[in-house]
Amino acid sequence: MTQPNDLLLEMQKRMLRIRLFDERASKMVKRGEIPGTVHTSIGQEAQVVGACMALAEGDYMTGNHRSHGHPIGKGAALGPLMAELTGKAGGVCGGKGGSMHLADFKVGSLGESGIVGSSIPIATGAALSAKVLGTGRVSLAFFGDGAANQGCLYEAMNLSSVWKLPIVFLCENNQYALSTPAHTVTAGVIAERAPGFDMPGVRVEDGQDVLKVHAAVKTAVDRARTGHGPSLVEVVTYRFNEHSEGLRLGTDYRNPAEREAWMKRDPIKLFRAHLIAQGIAGEAVLDAIEAEVTAEVEAAYQFAADSPFPEPHIAFKDLYTEPFGVNQ
Repeated sequence: MTQPNDLLLEMQKRMLRIRLFDERASKMVKRGEIPGTVHTSIGQEAQVVGACMALAEGDYMTGNHRSHGHPIGKGAALGPLMAELTGKAGGVCGGKGGSMHLADFKVGSLGESGIVGSSIPIATGAALSAKVLGTGRVSLAFFGDGAANQGCLYEAMNLSSVWKLPIVFLCENNQYALSTPAHTVTAGVIAERAPGFDMPGVRVEDGQDVLKVHAAVKTAVDRARTGHGPSLVEVVTYRFNEHSEGLRLGTDYRNPAEREAWMKRDPIKLFRAHLIAQGIAGEAVLDAIEAEVTAEVEAAYQFAADSPFPEPHIAFKDLYTEPFGVNQ
């Protein structure tokens, strides 16, 4: 299906936002400006953006530990995301979440966690609420190949199929769970597990092609929205950087030739070349988009720097709710 030019340019813009945001975060953590560590999506931008832009504005999405890109792909503002990484009060979670616990309800991003597979049941619950309330919304659950063998995934897939919930399960198969190659712990093809739960399963072999990812996920989203239930989409991609920034595993678990081959499949460079070849945009337009995004990331960095740290007295705010009827 032919996509409108403005949608294609927005895809490029969002991929650049993820790339430049993560590159800045990588530098910040190494300078001590971000506590702990961060997990970047550098190299996986096409998979994130292709999937997120197949959703409608009001649809739900949950991420995983590698999740700066997911809310950005869904359209979240960069400033509050950057402030959250630095633990500032201006962050999307008030500085309490940090890199692995981003949530931005304004764009339907319900959150993520470092617990492998933990956001899948949350996405399933959101899909159930959408069906019960008749909102027409769809839920998308991102998870990595390392979560592909978690029991909660299969419980969620089973219930979603039985109840025909409007949800898409998306496996980001970057082929390594930290340093464990997927083929050493996962039998068969992940997408081929879908028929066992009476749902379609599709494998996008070239997850560096944003249009191929978008087409596969859009088909699954449309199916869910029209009441036909869940789908499983597996996208084969690759992270260019280490599992987390600053981590030194001490062993070379990735073949240098393998990494070099994937680095040549940079999704942002590939899509830029596609836009030029198809006459959709010229070098000047694309350079202007990159300059615009560079300025956005710089403004986000400044927003985070200017934002104060949370006041100590709010440490326990939002942890508990009042019993029903209190102060009513």
